[in-house]
Amino acid sequence: MQAAPVRATAIPSFTDALRAVESLLMSSGQRTARRNAWTSVLEDRRRAKDRVEAQRVLEEVTVIRP
Repeated sequence: MQAAPVRATAIPSFTDALRAVESLLMSSGQRTARRNAWTSVLEDRRRAKDRVEAQRVLEEVTVIRP
């Protein structure tokens, strides 16, 4: 009895599959613009989270304690 053949390449992730489809459907300029836009969205979310945290800290500090 022979052993089952070993797969030499890893099964691509869902993200890898989406990127492959994206590369077939979009020109490189569109891909770059889309990724840049998504990076901006993530950065805006991070800044918003930082603002909320800073506001919370300021409110705690400014509370007058008797």
